[in-house]
Amino acid sequence: MKLLRTIALDPSDTFVFDVAAEPGEWAVSGAFRFWDRDGARLEGKERAAFRGGFLGVQSWGWSTLAQIVPATADDYHSLIELLARQLVDRFGAPDMAVARTAAEEEVAFAQSLCSHPISSLIAVHRSSSDGEVRESFRRLQLREGQGHSKAFSFMEMEDDVQPDGDLKLADLGREPTDR
Repeated sequence: MKLLRTIALDPSDTFVFDVAAEPGEWAVSGAFRFWDRDGARLEGKERAAFRGGFLGVQSWGWSTLAQIVPATADDYHSLIELLARQLVDRFGAPDMAVARTAAEEEVAFAQSLCSHPISSLIAVHRSSSDGEVRESFRRLQLREGQGHSKAFSFMEMEDDVQPDGDLKLADLGREPTDR
């Protein structure tokens, strides 16, 4: 079994997001955090989280990248319980049964992103159109012989879905210039 964990290759998430996830937390897409918001109207750090953040389940913070890691059945069940508790405590789910069902769906979706090899890094790009949130995901491939040591010195992109050919991680928190 494979799941997602947050990863920090440099300190940039602490500048990009209001709350940065701690490296190594279990991660889910987190798009549900924006269910009642118009993504096109978000600004600053909230916009950055919407456009390109994975949700760290423990901290409720954001990470630009998630890493595919091996997981056990206990990890899977613990993640569901943790997310369900967070949905009750932080998101106002009416009870644990409802929250657990939602958490199971969110974790199953995160698990569906883990079809690539262990240690692959995944990036998300979200957009909003006609009140609907769209997500696309990319796998970031390490160059031959490199490890996760420096954020931008070793990565080549291998696209799963081409959401925006001009997507730059540094631009995620900036305001659009085409208004």
